[in-house]
Amino acid sequence: MANNSHLSQRSLYLIAFVSGMTTLAIELSASRLLGNVFGNSNLVWANVIGLMLLYLTVGYYLGGCLADRLPRADALLQIVLWAAFLSALIPLIARPVIARAAQAVFGAEAAVALGSFIVILLLFSAPVTLLGTVSPYVIRLAVTDLAQAGKVAGQVYAISTLGSLLGAFLPVLVTIPEIGTARTFLLFSGLLFAVAFVALFGLNRRRALVYLLMLLVIALLAQPALARPLRAPAPNARLLYDDESAYNYIQVQEDAAGTRFLYLNEGQGVHSQWHAAEIFYDGAWDYFLAAPYFNPPPVRANNVESLLLIGLAAGTVARQYSAVYANIPIIGIELDPAIVAVGAEFFDMNGASMPNLAVHVGDGRFLLNQTDGRFSVIGIDAYRPPYIPWHLTTIEFFTEVKARLTDDGAVAINVGRTDTDRRLVDALSNTLLEVYPSVYALDVPQSFNTILVATSQPTAADNLRANASQPDEGSDQRLYAILELAADALAPLGSSDIVFTDDHAPVERLVDSIVLDFLLAGRADEFRLQYE
Repeated sequence: MANNSHLSQRSLYLIAFVSGMTTLAIELSASRLLGNVFGNSNLVWANVIGLMLLYLTVGYYLGGCLADRLPRADALLQIVLWAAFLSALIPLIARPVIARAAQAVFGAEAAVALGSFIVILLLFSAPVTLLGTVSPYVIRLAVTDLAQAGKVAGQVYAISTLGSLLGAFLPVLVTIPEIGTARTFLLFSGLLFAVAFVALFGLNRRRALVYLLMLLVIALLAQPALARPLRAPAPNARLLYDDESAYNYIQVQEDAAGTRFLYLNEGQGVHSQWHAAEIFYDGAWDYFLAAPYFNPPPVRANNVESLLLIGLAAGTVARQYSAVYANIPIIGIELDPAIVAVGAEFFDMNGASMPNLAVHVGDGRFLLNQTDGRFSVIGIDAYRPPYIPWHLTTIEFFTEVKARLTDDGAVAINVGRTDTDRRLVDALSNTLLEVYPSVYALDVPQSFNTILVATSQPTAADNLRANASQPDEGSDQRLYAILELAADALAPLGSSDIVFTDDHAPVERLVDSIVLDFLLAGRADEFRLQYE
């Protein structure tokens, strides 16, 4: 029988519980660590989950073998201490790799980006494999009566899974929003280390004290690693805000001219922009203003009575519509409450400056279906570059949108592309044509953005330029310059055999293919994703 007389069954079960919790916490945190650069697509999740399962599989096998060869409590505890130490090292070592990966993604260096992705995933191999050894090891040590082996095994796996359940929710709901991804790693690794250290100290004080050197190593590495932001601000810009929420890594930067920029996650695109004296920025936001003007002329500002935005961010489009259309009622839907708070603090998106804006926090499609009334324009700008949530691309969703448009209403959607690959634009326009009689594409100059506009009633592309040539003296005259630019940006719709439905919407696979083709082309000088 195992020589574990100095480690009670209760202590063994505690180790199983905490190791299970740490394993899931690391897996959830791993997806976030990678998501800051590579996004949170199904492809990223598949790699994270698949490799974690592979590492655990190896750990289960090795744990069983080691437990039979070294059925001693101190051997198990030393494995757990190493697992905790290596888990704590992950974010500290990965941080410079992630920073380099972000530059590689932005610079279209496919080999470096892919290599960074692989390196980061490999960092998890040793700690997760070691964590996988814990459950079979605990079972071996906890079984003192072979007649109770099945019962003990069931108890260990139940307790370990209960810990995993806690580890699945705590990082997402509590620790990552409150203390960030890197400190979440350190927190759960520290808890695991503390449990194992106390147990080993009770068995062998001299050996336990040696492992305190691990804490010194982590302390020396953590201070410089955590003291600087994950991504340095742009040249000639200062950092106003840098933090993580439950959904995003958020930065606010301000340049020398006083213009503020909202960056999320990998920082490829500017999601909102603000300047005290300017509201137009020659970006994709401006082109959302053109949506109502595909209706027959003359369209006047007072014809636009309301706006609903899915993907409010920090309120750039809402601010422009408020200025151009005389503070019409606007409903803004934003998934991340931290972005809403940042918008209020740094982008003037608050009740004092925009009393006409009602902000709702939650999923765009769900809240759309909870919203009463009909809208002149519904804008959809819900990108996490370069991905768009699949459930906001389907026939069923666009049917729900149309039901909330006025008879002369329009929907405008921000869609990504490259200058040679329009497959996502074509697939979405083809899907829209299943619901709307008229669809138009506006290719935003000097960007990889296309604004797709669909109208509730049959309309004509010529209406846009005709409306641009008939300015309303009571309107902001800068609007008509934007309408002229929008008319010049009209692009023909391409053909596609793809129609997205709730049952089948392979959006991520299509975007993955577009991005991979572009990266492999090695066109670093042209790679400037400017999704808002």
